[in-house]
Amino acid sequence: MRTRNLPTGSIASRILHLRGGKIMLDADLADLYGVPTSALVQAAKRNRSRFPPDFMFQLTEQEVRSLKSQSVTLPEMALRYWGRRRKAPYAFSELGVAMLSSVLRSPRAIAANIAIMRAFVRLREMVAANAELAKKLDQLERRVSGHDEAITSIVRAIRELSAPPDPKPKRRIGFVSGD
Repeated sequence: MRTRNLPTGSIASRILHLRGGKIMLDADLADLYGVPTSALVQAAKRNRSRFPPDFMFQLTEQEVRSLKSQSVTLPEMALRYWGRRRKAPYAFSELGVAMLSSVLRSPRAIAANIAIMRAFVRLREMVAANAELAKKLDQLERRVSGHDEAITSIVRAIRELSAPPDPKPKRRIGFVSGD
């Protein structure tokens, strides 16, 4: 059981955002598990009680069109399968992928499932890190925004001090008529 064959980065590129959550398409999962897509879907359907709608759902026509239009970001595996499919693909949430491990029990499926779970965790960590960074930037922005006026007044004072003094009117030399 080796997970070296399944790099987390390539798995992460197959994780899509749909219906407000992270999902993987059945064709991508089947490819990772080394089984035909129909076998994966059939195994999930045979164990329907293990896959409630928030674990596994079939994409609507509109979602399929939307994902096809984003073909630049979609894994090529999914696009390859869409040309031959009669039905819309199934999507599995992170919980659905975890449940697949109880349905598919081959050594490759177990290794793939471990790698997929690690990819989901890594994505969650990246989102948390980005949220923490955004929070710190907001704090910094709030702190610095009050300093803008102070900095402006300091710059103004420096300019006044560095400007040459106004020349005093010179006394005229020579004969001055008293008009």
